[in-house]
Amino acid sequence: MSTKISVEDAARQLQISPQRTRTLCRDLALRAERVGKTWVIDQESVTQYGLRTAHMIAEDHPAYYPPEHDKSAPIALSFFSGAMGLDLGMEKAGFDIRLACEFDKYCRQTIALNRPHTALLGDINACTADQALKAAGVPRDEVDVVIGGPPCQAFSTAGKRKAFNDERGNAFLKFIDLALEIRPRYIVIENVRGLLSCPMDHRPHDQRGPDFPDLSLDEMKGGALNFVLSKLQNAGYASSFNLYNSANFGTPQIRERVIIICSRDGKTAPFLTPTHSEDGAQGLPRWRTVRQALQGLENHNHLNFPEKRLRFYRLLKAGQNWRDLPADLQREALGKSYFAGGGKTGFLRRLAWDKPSPTLVTHPAMPATDLAHPEAERPLSIEEYKRIQEFPDDWQLAGPLIQQYKQVGNAVPISLGHAVGKMLRNLLEGEAQAAPSNFRFSRYQATCHEEWRKAFEQQRRKIQLELAIS
Repeated sequence: MSTKISVEDAARQLQISPQRTRTLCRDLALRAERVGKTWVIDQESVTQYGLRTAHMIAEDHPAYYPPEHDKSAPIALSFFSGAMGLDLGMEKAGFDIRLACEFDKYCRQTIALNRPHTALLGDINACTADQALKAAGVPRDEVDVVIGGPPCQAFSTAGKRKAFNDERGNAFLKFIDLALEIRPRYIVIENVRGLLSCPMDHRPHDQRGPDFPDLSLDEMKGGALNFVLSKLQNAGYASSFNLYNSANFGTPQIRERVIIICSRDGKTAPFLTPTHSEDGAQGLPRWRTVRQALQGLENHNHLNFPEKRLRFYRLLKAGQNWRDLPADLQREALGKSYFAGGGKTGFLRRLAWDKPSPTLVTHPAMPATDLAHPEAERPLSIEEYKRIQEFPDDWQLAGPLIQQYKQVGNAVPISLGHAVGKMLRNLLEGEAQAAPSNFRFSRYQATCHEEWRKAFEQQRRKIQLELAIS
């Protein structure tokens, strides 16, 4: 039976006035019933409203599960959980996510809203293995999987690429050390493509060439990943990885992420098994489209484009961008960006109905990365973001709208997380099957562990030879 509280108690919890609380009752924002001249309010609805609007803080708490909870499911501990995209995919494959570790306050509130029984911890840098296990309520030897997508900005080609000299890169190493101390059967690491090429020590491009010293071994492309793989190998874990396009696993979106699966038994895990292909190859269904993803949506909460951009959007059809404007308007539409390099395909970009979406970003209305609805005069709504990233329609997102976009834009698509979960379940049950040998997972070269290792060693030998000659 739900606890009932007074207007004054609800106001105190939400840190708002009793008058504002009564207004929320009248507007049905809180579940309440009128008793005489006052209101009696449902406590759970106060908590839900408080977390959703950031009037309440999601505190750290241990796992708490009702007696009917299925205790036979394999156990996973999640770090850098975000809005729980990877976790939901793992859940779909049958895993019990006992712990979510997340520092961002809005993500924490989202986790508490949707998975109140899951243990919640904050800053991974202040977390020990014993604390994580205690919060999850699980002995060390019963953890099947540790999963995490450490901050990617330290490795992104769009950033300064400071790798482990960046605070966020240090969080990556903390995750590895924590996972190795817990020592689960499997460790899963998710990250951006830039991890494949990020050096231990990045030298700016304007400091390279014949007038500068040769690159050192620490400045090798891929040095950061090599360091991580060496730590895992020294601890007895075998690692396999590839750059996976989420569209190949049923996501209506072109989104590429590196997935590393590390096995405590020293056996190299096979690649994930695709469920879709771009052109129907391997007898698989074709990639899912924006039209399929957005079908049936009616209510939309969204940001708005400024009028000066809408003027040009009114001239564009589904699948078009600034290049499809009349030639005499292109320069005016882009302004100074017209003279910038690159393809600039994100400017004034309408999504195509019958293709997957481009990669969702954390803000759908930034000039260089617009994500406009195929027909409507607006950016994608948060409801459409959720559909394209495959979150359930009833998944609650905490915080202001801009924070909701950020949470979903940073998430792992559910289908990709499900593919990871299915592979791990098969490995745990001894039934893992190799993916098709001739399937093209990525458009780039040397993105799987075997090819990447060959390219890395060739680069190492070349640099060592150059250093010996100099």
